[in-house]
Amino acid sequence: MRRPVCRKLSTPCNARLSPCRPGAVDTLVGAALLHDLGHLLHDDDSDQACDGRDDVHQYMALSFLRPWFPASVLEPIKLHVDAKRYLCHAEPDYWSGLSLGSQRSLELQGGPFNEERAAAFAGLPFAPQAIALRRWDDRAKDPATTAPPFSTYRALLMRIRTGRPGTV
Repeated sequence: MRRPVCRKLSTPCNARLSPCRPGAVDTLVGAALLHDLGHLLHDDDSDQACDGRDDVHQYMALSFLRPWFPASVLEPIKLHVDAKRYLCHAEPDYWSGLSLGSQRSLELQGGPFNEERAAAFAGLPFAPQAIALRRWDDRAKDPATTAPPFSTYRALLMRIRTGRPGTV
C-alpha cells in the first residue's frame, strides 16, 4: 500500500518564515529551524502517525543536538508538543485552527491538557518560547508559504551553537 507524501520535511523549512521577523531571538529561530528534526532520526521508517503511534519526535533530536546548542534552543523543541496541548486547553478555538495532521497527532500525544497539567506547563522555564514556536509551526503549515533555503540560516546556527567548532 502506498502512503501519502509526507510534508514533515517542508514544514520545518516553512517555520523559518515567521520567526525571522525583526526582533526575533536567534535561539528561538534556531529552535524553529530544528524542532521537527526528530521525525528524521527514527530507526522506524513507517509513518507512525498513520499507524496510530506517537513518534515522540520532540525528544528524538535532543541527544543529537545537545552537544551543539544551548537550553534556549533545546527546551522550546522539547516543549513544543506540550505547548500545543496547553493551547488547546487555554484557548477553546485553538483546536479548530490546527491542521488535520496536527489534530490527529494531538490525539496520539495525549490530547489537550487538563487544568492541572496546563498550570504546570505554564510555570515551566521556556514555556513562553515553546508557545511562540508552536504558533510559528502552525502558520508554517499553510501550503502557500515558501521559505528560503536552509543554508540561509547557517550563520545563525553557527552563532548560537555551544559545541566544538565545525559544521552544523
